[in-house]
Amino acid sequence: MLFVRYENLKSYLKYYPITTLLFVINLVMFLIMAFNGGSTNNETLIRFGALTNIDQYNEWWRYVSSMFLHAGFSHLLFNSFALLVFAPPLERVLGPWRYALLYLLSGILGNLMTVAHYNRTGEILISIGASGAIYGIYGAYLYIALLQRQWMDDASRKTVYGILIVGVVVTWISQSNINWVAHMGGLIGGFFIYGLMARVLRRRR
Repeated sequence: MLFVRYENLKSYLKYYPITTLLFVINLVMFLIMAFNGGSTNNETLIRFGALTNIDQYNEWWRYVSSMFLHAGFSHLLFNSFALLVFAPPLERVLGPWRYALLYLLSGILGNLMTVAHYNRTGEILISIGASGAIYGIYGAYLYIALLQRQWMDDASRKTVYGILIVGVVVTWISQSNINWVAHMGGLIGGFFIYGLMARVLRRRR
């Protein structure tokens, strides 16, 4: 079973440096915002890098910075759990730098699709969170479960399907509170980015 963590802290830090770094950045940014206006305050979120389509705050770097901000402790806790429990096997499969690239590109793609959607609908956007990037990880696992079945045991494959089914259902039920465009964009992005990486690595081998 891929998603059961047996490592102690020392081993976890050694084997999953990028996952650990991502978690630390999320936690540090949450604490900084908590002591500088509050992590649920829209003005604070925008000041620290939230993704928005408000004209004077539509800088390119927000497509990245928004991935490391979270609104409230429950938001941080949910995404941290997903990151720390489900992401590590993918870091071992891809290696630290390819894994980091997949994570970032998936999140950026989800954010690009989000801005395009809100600009099309004419709604004001303020979006934060690692969910798009985390769904990119789920997208990579979906590729493995469907097209590299020999790399994943049945229990892990069922877990991936279960996570995706629950995630999609919850996303659609809670559309007012969840950025469903970032979730779907990250999922699609992770699937195809991992597929491209898998093909490139296979050619090199």
